Amino acid sequence: MSGKRAFLDLLKQEGVEIVFGNPGTTELQLMDAFATETDIRYVLGLQEAALMAMADGYAQASGKLAVVNLHITPGLGNAMGMLYDAQKAASPILVTAGSTTRVFTATEPILWADLPTIARPLVKWSAEVHRLADLPRMVHRAAKTALAPPTGPVFLSLPGDILNDDADIDLLAPTRVAPRLRGDKAAVEAAAALLAGAQRPVIMAGDAIAQSRAHAELVELAELLGAPVYTEFVPNTASFPTSHPLFPRCDDPPCPGRAQDFGAIRPVVLGRRRSVHAVVAVRRRSDAARHQARAPRHRRLGTRQELSA
Repeated sequence: MSGKRAFLDLLKQEGVEIVFGNPGTTELQLMDAFATETDIRYVLGLQEAALMAMADGYAQASGKLAVVNLHITPGLGNAMGMLYDAQKAASPILVTAGSTTRVFTATEPILWADLPTIARPLVKWSAEVHRLADLPRMVHRAAKTALAPPTGPVFLSLPGDILNDDADIDLLAPTRVAPRLRGDKAAVEAAAALLAGAQRPVIMAGDAIAQSRAHAELVELAELLGAPVYTEFVPNTASFPTSHPLFPRCDDPPCPGRAQDFGAIRPVVLGRRRSVHAVVAVRRRSDAARHQARAPRHRRLGTRQELSA
């Protein structure tokens, strides 16, 4: 698959229906891809400030991710005034610009500049794709960042050789940050289902959580899951002061002090005290027998060798 084809397919994965653009020579690759594209509408504008305003209005009215494709340095420069407005309006916009093929950048060809640096003051995240294999990850990250609260514009520079190259590309899949800042029910239920289905759950809690009023809820969650809790990754520092059997002391070797000691782990981050309480409340077990059958096995998982096994 070519980079230009992959880029449009990635936009479709993110639910993009319209791309606003003012193309130049560095955008010819995308124009070639749009010639055979039927699912994404291309809206042509004759000046970049007007295009940014159109994308800003579309993003605010629809709540969807808007996409703007500009022409290298002058095009990005023309759009900066309205990009400032989009930043202040917290509009979720993916701003892209074509860039010179990278084999020429060492000679600083006409129109070339460090595009991510120019855009960075007015966007949440700004980057350039340097490898075709990184294109899916960076497009998904850009969309996720733009739509994550607080929403706002992001910028991605697309060199011509990245769009022209062909390779076997894993398009990955979109991910999202839960939109509600407090108690997002769907996110809490998804986290609870992940925890409840874990075969060998391990809780890694920072000292700030362990020493707060959330301690009792942390203990309750650990008992509910039958999961050992480690509260400090550095063995020579003070660990969580408890004698609970599910809280092995990390200053008594052997201690899993590095992430690789846990093997393949899919972490669930519980950042707020409310989140811990919500997970406990949502997934509280009515079947005590199931917990009793699981807990002894997890209480025995204290050494590095057993965790790796």
